[in-house]
Amino acid sequence: MSTEHPVLRSDAPLDLRLSESELEATAEHLAAFVEDVVDDAGAEGAVIGLSGGIDSTTVAYLAVEALGPDAVHGLVMPSVANSEENMSDAEWVAQELGIEYDVVEIQPIAEAFFDAFPEAADDRMAAGNVYVRTRAVLNYFVANHEDKVVLGTGNRAEAMTGYYTKYGDQAVDCNPIGNLYKQQVRQLAAHLGAPENLVSKTPSAEMWSGQTDEEEMGLGYDTLDAILALHVDGPLSKAATVRALDVEEAHVERVVDLYERSAHKRAMPPAPEPLHR
Repeated sequence: MSTEHPVLRSDAPLDLRLSESELEATAEHLAAFVEDVVDDAGAEGAVIGLSGGIDSTTVAYLAVEALGPDAVHGLVMPSVANSEENMSDAEWVAQELGIEYDVVEIQPIAEAFFDAFPEAADDRMAAGNVYVRTRAVLNYFVANHEDKVVLGTGNRAEAMTGYYTKYGDQAVDCNPIGNLYKQQVRQLAAHLGAPENLVSKTPSAEMWSGQTDEEEMGLGYDTLDAILALHVDGPLSKAATVRALDVEEAHVERVVDLYERSAHKRAMPPAPEPLHR
């Protein structure tokens, strides 16, 4: 296996890592996917929002592999909620890959929303979603101008639990790593050459200061991945999943609840059935 120490944690209930041959095939497949999306759109390249986290880092490496550095434009979009370390890491990724990038401070844009409707300004979730949706608008603003597509950075664990902002970070043209569990994203990132400090970094959407993904979801990504793989995506019952993974029943129920409550995020907005055909 590739780069074991940051990829598989000692308390992971299930090893979802790919073999070396599977990993290489996956990297080639995803790079080809990005290239096909750009070609099919008749676009000139791709825009990607860089957060300094492992998901956007992995997609950036794939995009450069698929399109070359000259066809990839990175956007680093800090707000007051973002740590200097993450923004520094985001810029490092762009510089390391040799892609064009811009740093766009989004706090003044967000403040315009807060001033327009001050009643919601202190609502942490609503305000956090403003930051995420502002980044989506900027991604498409640049992509439209440059005739590029917008690459998403969401993984399967996020998609299946709805851990993203509706019409925000999933307002994209494609999700290259959308079928990889978080553990597999870490493995792929290491395979592509991402440094260990990024591979093993604590994930955070940074919708507000100090936020971490795992704390907000109530369980770690390795446990989440395992429950999704065996129970939600897989064939095992709740009881069998508890026994197989040696996890609490409440954790399985938590994941199922996240999956069911977020179904609307994975579907087109509903419309009534037509009365007349």
